[in-house]
Parts: sequence; C-alpha cells; structure tokens
Amino acid sequence: MTLLLAGLLLFIGGHCTNLIAPQWRNAMVSRLGLLPWKGLYSVVAIGGFILLVIGYGEARMNPTWLWTPPVWTRHLAALITLPAFILLFASQIPGNRLQVKLGHPMYLGIKLWAFAHLIANGGLHDLVLFGAFLIWAIAGFAVSRRRDRIAGMKKEYKGAVRDVLTLVVGIGAWVAFALWLHGMLIGVKPFG
Repeated sequence: MTLLLAGLLLFIGGHCTNLIAPQWRNAMVSRLGLLPWKGLYSVVAIGGFILLVIGYGEARMNPTWLWTPPVWTRHLAALITLPAFILLFASQIPGNRLQVKLGHPMYLGIKLWAFAHLIANGGLHDLVLFGAFLIWAIAGFAVSRRRDRIAGMKKEYKGAVRDVLTLVVGIGAWVAFALWLHGMLIGVKPFG
C-alpha cells in the first residue's frame, strides 16, 4: 500500500499544483521556462503513475476486503464508464458541445470512472485509489469552473462535426477498452 500511496501523492499531487498553488506554478514556469517545467511535471506524473500502478497491483495480491459488491455492479460500472470515455475525449477535441457547456469534461469523466470502480470493487486498495481520484476530480472541477467564471472564460463551439467526432472516438475507445484492453491490461473483463 505504501507504493500506491506514494504514487497517488506524486501523480495527483502534481496535478493539483495548478489548482492549489497557481501563483507558485506560474513563478516556476517563469523561472525555469515552459518546456523545462513541463518536462519536470511529466517526470513527476509518470513516476507517480508507475508507482501507483505497481502499488495497486501489489495491493490486489494481498487485499483487505471492506465489502463484497454484487456481480451486477461490474456491469453497471462498465456502462457508467461509457459516458466517462466520451467526456474524456470531449476534453481533448476542441470546440465540441460538451466541452463548451461543461468547461472541464475530463474532471467529470474521471468522477464517473472513479465512482464506477468504487461501486464494483470492495478492497481497501480500491477505496484508496478510486476514492483519491474521485476527490481530486470533484475539487478540480469546482476550482476550475470557479476560475473560469471569475476570468469570464468561455469556449467557442465549432460545430456538429466536433460533437460527432467526440462521440465516435469516445465510444470506440470505450468498446476497445471494455471488450479487450481492460482484460488484457488489468486482468478483469467487465463483460466476461
């Protein structure tokens, strides 16, 4: 569990820099330069991600069970992750309706992903991993939306083609992950 916690601290902690200390982040960017800052940030994020993946894998080998979720929660979780994937890609395809309306669809996608995994898994390691991501996504969405309102920031809608592309890519990625990649990478088949 130590590696999982260290990974979460680095990964989520690094991603919280702009949320909780934007002035410090901006000062570091000014001092180091944008590319060196992004390089340092990437090293911390990748290192944290590697630690949390290894830590979560180790914790799964010797779990502490808090509850036993019914089998149907796996299927519900798989369905909840469909809009999570769409929201994730909505954050990456500029000018789509979801991005314009929600402002920060990635945080909403992470919230759905984390919630789905919390209802389908009952280990302490699951609660730690997915609970941390859920809390981070809730805080990130609230802070980012408030910051946008204060700055008067609005995103420009660029047409239905962006909406269709967001749906096609999001649904396609979800299908690939739900039917093949989740089982191959995580060892659990959501529909199997």
